Amino acid sequence: MIFMLAGTSDARDLALALQSAGYAVTATVVTESAASSLADVGLPHLIGRLTAEEMATIMTEQGYQLVVDASHPFAEEASKNAMAAAEQAKIPYIRYERAHEHYAHPLITVVKDYEEAAQLAAEKRGVIMLTTGSKTLATFTRVLQGLENTRVIARMLPRLDNMEKCEALGVAQRDIVAIQGPFSKELNEALFRQYGVTLMITKESGKVGSVDEKLEAALACQIETILIARPNIQYGQQYSTFEEVLQAVEHTI
Repeated sequence: MIFMLAGTSDARDLALALQSAGYAVTATVVTESAASSLADVGLPHLIGRLTAEEMATIMTEQGYQLVVDASHPFAEEASKNAMAAAEQAKIPYIRYERAHEHYAHPLITVVKDYEEAAQLAAEKRGVIMLTTGSKTLATFTRVLQGLENTRVIARMLPRLDNMEKCEALGVAQRDIVAIQGPFSKELNEALFRQYGVTLMITKESGKVGSVDEKLEAALACQIETILIARPNIQYGQQYSTFEEVLQAVEHTI
């Protein structure tokens, strides 16, 4: 039995590949939307954020043999909890992560975290499109809101809690783009032009995370981009293809 951290489209596909190979997989996700996508393809799943202790209890009591962490590249806390839980439950841990791209262009500046991105954006100012999700919104509004010659456009999923967060942080309705991807390069370009964007902030979430389409659109519009690098976590066993994960699972279980 495999305990799997999921929540992205490629994680779901990996869970299906493992299931097709004959392994019993339970995928854990945080949102109802992610759970619905798993239910649609018949994957057993759990919903909700779990602490390391809660994960370890489930793993031990239900006899899981392996943890496969295929959570989002920026779900740092989830990965750390999964590693701690695997250690507590005394079962192996395997990390799957989307292939890491290297972006080099004069208009792209890579920074190490959200705080550095916010400070750099404060220096540049202009019309800033923020595509890093609702969880990071407070970091940017704290630094950027109220700055002269600065407008922040928050692009995020059209969920009630996101809209409530925008209201609590003082983000005006006219500055919210509530929309769910995937986004084509053309749609990204249209949004950039519609709002007169001069700076985009995004995360290095990999090709499956549609970062390529954002960057290509920004470059086509000659828009500067602040790209937040992935967290530097030592995962141990880490793989970037389904084939590598399947081989590792075969040798582990």
